[in-house]
Amino acid sequence: MSTTPSKNLETFPNPRPGRRYEIAFECPEFTCVCPMTGQPDFATIRIRYTPNARCVELKSLKLYLWSYRQEGHFHEAVTNQILDDLVASLDPIAIKVTGDFWVRGGIHTVVEAGHERG
Repeated sequence: MSTTPSKNLETFPNPRPGRRYEIAFECPEFTCVCPMTGQPDFATIRIRYTPNARCVELKSLKLYLWSYRQEGHFHEAVTNQILDDLVASLDPIAIKVTGDFWVRGGIHTVVEAGHERG
């Protein structure tokens, strides 16, 4: 597998498809760029999901998150984009993505976006 940032999320078969369980990741080194100022924005991205048939492979998740480093995104947009991409790749039973962004201009921002299968 490459070490180049990529939007490609690799998956593997859920090893316990008959069991409902939760997987949680915390990525404390997420970086993107403020689309208004061009300054870096730093965040902890938290992902919690109940897998369906597929699970996300961790190195591809790391490279996926790394791919945002030079891109301009509002906090709300990037958190929802991460959720959308994970839902498209995994079709999870339930998932929540939280973007916990560092203080900028005296304001601490936390964005939570979720999805559940209908």
